[in-house]
Amino acid sequence: MRHQTQETRAERGRRLLNEIDGAAGEAVIAGLQDIAPAFAELLFEFPFGDIYAREALSLRDREIATVAALSAMGTAPKQLGVHVHGALNVGVTGEEVVEGEATAMVFQCWNGWVWRSNARVHDSKGCESMGTGDCVW
Repeated sequence: MRHQTQETRAERGRRLLNEIDGAAGEAVIAGLQDIAPAFAELLFEFPFGDIYAREALSLRDREIATVAALSAMGTAPKQLGVHVHGALNVGVTGEEVVEGEATAMVFQCWNGWVWRSNARVHDSKGCESMGTGDCVW
């Protein structure tokens, strides 16, 4: 772990979230405290207290990966904004954020093609077994 102390998962998570997002991260958690306190605590413990605490990637690298993943998902704009802010806080440059998002966009667009390609292979096997030859896309 990054810090060799007897921190609990929640304490470690709070520390890392503060290092990444500062007041913005605390505001996200505070916003959840009233409506879902157990979920708010889980956000400290699991993503930040467990995963972000691993030493294989720096916080900077984890934020690049997180921004890219959220960009590719395309369904979490608020979380993306929080993590772009966090990425900039831990030393990622604006240009690197844009490049990470651009790379993610390639796979977001490509996802439909990959899905259809995989479905096409499955469809063609089904058509062969029915003796109908090549299926129409």
